[in-house]
Amino acid sequence: MRIGIFTETYTPYISGLVTSELMLKKALEKKGHEVYVVTANLTSSKYEYDEKERVLRIPGIPTGIYDSRLTSIYPIKAINKIKSWDLDVIHSQTEFAIGTFARLFAKQYNIPIVHTYHTMYEDYVHYITRGHFDKSSKKLLEYLTKFYCDRTINELIVPTKKAYDLFKKKYNVERNIHIIPTGIEVERFYKEKIDSKKISKLKKQYNISRRDFVAVFVGRIAEEKNIPFLINITQDLIKNRPNFKLLIIGDGPDKEAYEKMSKEKGCEKNIIFTGKVPWDDIPIYYQLGSVFISASQSETQGLTIIEAMAASLPALCIDDESFRDTVVDDLNGFLFKDETSCKEIINKIMDDKKLLTNLQNGAQNSAEMHSSKYFAEKVLDVYKLAINNRKPSYKEKITNFFKKVFS
Repeated sequence: MRIGIFTETYTPYISGLVTSELMLKKALEKKGHEVYVVTANLTSSKYEYDEKERVLRIPGIPTGIYDSRLTSIYPIKAINKIKSWDLDVIHSQTEFAIGTFARLFAKQYNIPIVHTYHTMYEDYVHYITRGHFDKSSKKLLEYLTKFYCDRTINELIVPTKKAYDLFKKKYNVERNIHIIPTGIEVERFYKEKIDSKKISKLKKQYNISRRDFVAVFVGRIAEEKNIPFLINITQDLIKNRPNFKLLIIGDGPDKEAYEKMSKEKGCEKNIIFTGKVPWDDIPIYYQLGSVFISASQSETQGLTIIEAMAASLPALCIDDESFRDTVVDDLNGFLFKDETSCKEIINKIMDDKKLLTNLQNGAQNSAEMHSSKYFAEKVLDVYKLAINNRKPSYKEKITNFFKKVFS
């Protein structure tokens, strides 16, 4: 099968979405399929095609939001190259310019299109409105989301029941929706595969000792991730647990504000901000922790949870629908309701080494269910469904008619 993945962000940009795309591409290629990627060029204002990796980069203008760029919705220069790939199916990973291009191209050349909805955009409206016109903005967002995820595609994939319910219960979408949790290359995060010398070097760099209990957060440092929650529990815990540390891995628009907050609350010595970390080094950073923690309620799935589990870190997450299918109390982590219950869980684990060991074992075993191999197989089933249900073009109808007449 010849598959085209259309996405706004790809390497060298680092995000959960990019991780998902890379993993899917590799898994599909291992199964013998040809996978092409159409994405924005984040480093140059030129069209660039990597023949070996089959990646076409389209130039665009900077948006001012992280490293993203806005491309043309119908880049003429890209048409002939993509036509030459003779795609069997298009898999859109975005609702923006390149997502629009994917839909236009699919319609023009009658190629079935599958879309994966990755982001709960309602949690990001504040970036644009700054608190103004939120109600009308969310209504417009609903219309656009339904347009991109229902009316212009053949099949829709969502990673969790939370996203499924958004479309079925809130947006009243009638189409079939496939719930396929995003997989990862779990083996990449196994503790036994990480160089212990690199772990020791990082622990020394961040002043982490053997007796420290480290809660790790990995993600964008921004409002929707609810990082003040993590800072608040750290402030309270260190009063009686001076060896508790919070390791915040990542970068984002609010990093400086949260660093300032940590100082104001007097817990800056126990909160470590690493800043942006190379994608290849992330598995090493997980090994600095005792547990993984997240209070974010803006996730559709939260790939970092699965990565952490594969690295043998129990997951402590806020009780949100995104995490309920992944985190099981007393097996691979715990769900907490508020700051009080979160602190109670951490104290419980810090006091019980046997419980921590059991959770670590349960975490790695749970991660196996999210391997890239099984993820790719489920996505392929959706591709086949989209191809089999594709309506023939007008040209194909005429050709088939004459074949019947003269056969």
